[in-house]
Amino acid sequence: MEEGEEWVWVRPPTEADAEWWAGGGGETEDARPLKVQFSAPAKHWTDAAPIGNGRLGAMVWGGVNSETLQLNHDTLWTGVPGNYTDPDAPAVLSKVRELVDNGQYAEATSAAFGLSDHPSDVYQPLGNININFGDSDDAYMAYERELDLTTATVNVKYILGDVEFTREHFSSSPHQVLVTKISANKSGCLSFIVYLDSKLHHHSSANSANQIIMEGSCPGKRIPPKGNESENPSGIKFSAILELQIGGDDGKVQVLNDRKLKVVGSDWAVLLLAASSSFEGPFTKPSDSKKDPTSACLNTLSSVRNMSYSQLLAYHLDDYQNLFHRVTLQLSKVSSDALGEKRSAFLNQITVQNSPADDCGVSGLVILNSSKVYSSAKLMDGTFKSTAERVKSFKDDEDPLLVELLFHYGRYLLISCSRPGTQIANLQGIWNKDIEPAWDAAPHLNINLQMNYWPSLSCNLSECQEPLFDFIASLAVNGSKTAKVNYETSGWVAHQVSDIWAKTSPDRGDPLWALWPMGGAWLCTHLWEHYSFTLDKGFLENKAYPLLAGCASFLLDWLIEGPGGYLETNPSTSPEHSFIAPDGKTASVSYSSTMDMAIIKEVFSAVISSAEILGRSDSDFIKQINKALSRLPPTKIARDGSIMEWAQDFEDPEVHHRHLSPLFGLFPGHTITIEKTPDLCKAAANSLYKRGDVGPGWSTTWKMALWARLHNSEHAYKLVRQLINLVDPDHESDFEGGLYSNLFTAHPPFQIDGNFGFTAAIAEMLVQSTKHDLYLLPALPREKWAEGCVKGLKARGNVTVNVCWKKGELHEACFWSKNQNSLKRLHYRGTVATVTLSHGNIYRFNKHLKCVKTCSLKEGIFL
Repeated sequence: MEEGEEWVWVRPPTEADAEWWAGGGGETEDARPLKVQFSAPAKHWTDAAPIGNGRLGAMVWGGVNSETLQLNHDTLWTGVPGNYTDPDAPAVLSKVRELVDNGQYAEATSAAFGLSDHPSDVYQPLGNININFGDSDDAYMAYERELDLTTATVNVKYILGDVEFTREHFSSSPHQVLVTKISANKSGCLSFIVYLDSKLHHHSSANSANQIIMEGSCPGKRIPPKGNESENPSGIKFSAILELQIGGDDGKVQVLNDRKLKVVGSDWAVLLLAASSSFEGPFTKPSDSKKDPTSACLNTLSSVRNMSYSQLLAYHLDDYQNLFHRVTLQLSKVSSDALGEKRSAFLNQITVQNSPADDCGVSGLVILNSSKVYSSAKLMDGTFKSTAERVKSFKDDEDPLLVELLFHYGRYLLISCSRPGTQIANLQGIWNKDIEPAWDAAPHLNINLQMNYWPSLSCNLSECQEPLFDFIASLAVNGSKTAKVNYETSGWVAHQVSDIWAKTSPDRGDPLWALWPMGGAWLCTHLWEHYSFTLDKGFLENKAYPLLAGCASFLLDWLIEGPGGYLETNPSTSPEHSFIAPDGKTASVSYSSTMDMAIIKEVFSAVISSAEILGRSDSDFIKQINKALSRLPPTKIARDGSIMEWAQDFEDPEVHHRHLSPLFGLFPGHTITIEKTPDLCKAAANSLYKRGDVGPGWSTTWKMALWARLHNSEHAYKLVRQLINLVDPDHESDFEGGLYSNLFTAHPPFQIDGNFGFTAAIAEMLVQSTKHDLYLLPALPREKWAEGCVKGLKARGNVTVNVCWKKGELHEACFWSKNQNSLKRLHYRGTVATVTLSHGNIYRFNKHLKCVKTCSLKEGIFL
């Protein structure tokens, strides 16, 4: 080993490695460094590097004179559980419906303000770890800062005088601590002061046990009340405890001002931070909570106190890489036969050497930090390019490695902000520095929350979707009350925006966005999608079907008799988009928007399919749904050849609107397909041309996925190029869409949904599936990515897919399922082959879709 490298234990091969191992291995190819790199400390929050374990997150700024780790905990929100009902709503609803029936759409829009409710609560920042080194920022050299996606670590390195200083950061999911190691390459050279603070109401104190304890609370209301503070309800309480360990013969720790710790003359230091809150679920008032966050933090720290940094890192790597290494992607502009032979082996991105498990039950060995010499060499010879520089130059060089990085970055962020047992990924994941973040950082249910979870299934991270299902279950509880009181219906409903308290009532304000009772229904389509990918019947029966059935019950009651024998929704909006009514007035409320109907069709179809699987097709409830489904109006084509957005062909005052709502049936829905509805596909393409390419980050990536579903590789790739545009945070209002230097996607400002949408859209360009069909390279930009390989993507039916291509043409593909037999129609550029995939076997197909090899996936070898 080289000096500075360290062996640590990691996982054994996963299922994603199965095809390579079953094929006998092959020559390994050097792994591509999946790193977001920075050439200087952060100047803006969007220059900082994100880490997280689903619950506890940090943004690492990487300063030299002072370091800031801006902290977040997923349960810190303003407010308390709310009453999401309005007994006056039925009278208003009746009036709105009457106005819509009379064609008085502007008047109906005005009346619908009476259906609005209070706004959502607000996600809050935890605070900061502040570390002051006292060195001059002007004196350092050879600065490096990088986020390594393969290890989920942030590393900072620089030289001051003749001393090299290094910092390593990660957020451990197995042990629920944020870990920082600071070291110097010369003994006794490390000195600093560390303390905690927060923008929230808090108190911080340091003690002789080398701990800093910060305790505080979130506001009980989203807007601090004027007047007597006792009127403010008790908000969520929190604690964060930092524990300090140092090494070296002469190192010392002192307490300063009762709230800071000072380290003098150490060789290294490890900082462990645990955080907790009093949040006990969306239905428990913080004042009634029995949770003691300080005790919880102390217990967490006690469980890791005797573990070394290397042990904590090993557990972190084993946990994280078990998820991250399930999928690999390699893209190249130029086809190379020699390189192609290597890639066709679908190799791991790290070398795994067989070795016995240690007593921690973690096996396999890798070398850490082996790329540091490589990085330093690039710094020395001047060829180093920061990720921001790579983004800047993409318009000219169209570097496919940057596409790979951005694809994996979405997977990294999802793993880092959504894990079983945590809260859902909000509008900023878990990363937020503001008391009043943009759009409250709240989950928005008319595209943004759903987009956050688009990559979870196709990109083999189904566990990361579990918080969404827990959230839907909470919405169903509150939503049943909203449905009963506001709309006098059965079932449950949720609207456009929610929060940690599972708010289900309309937002405050304009019906343009507030009046949209389809949020819960759209979320329910994720329940069926989860089953269609995993074929987990227990999940379908115990969790998905009850929630789907409750949603469908609401929809059955919400639908009313309309003209022509069709069922309609009234009132209805197309999210955040207005129209010009026949009388020339601008309005947003009418009936039966195309998106309403597309979502309802998806939900009804999912309930019918679920009932068939569960043996419940003969129930009266399913008969009702079948009858209602047959009476829903069809998707219409407007006079200009686009998909009609509303039930009538209203004039559109904003043809370049950011939402693609009328195209829901194409993606993520399934009612518009190339094979079954070619005319609607043509109209969908016309709609996309009409909308234009320019838009916020999330809109751009939705368009990418839509063009991919239309098998239009040229336009999908055009939007890849459009998104990869560097945003100047000092002038972000001049931009629409784009990327910040840390690869966060911009609305602007930052919204994380664009990152997740990008990852999902790239997967759609390479592999698409239905219940019975599997499409290979349906939207591959053959000239831009002439050669490549993707490994570990998932298709519906619990099928794992590996695909390689050369010179823009399919080279070979492999499929397998561990525990399900599957009948699939394989599609590639007009060729169709029907195949039976028996579980436990790996099938290798050539470019003609002929099976050329079958191997056994031996039980016991793979996890």
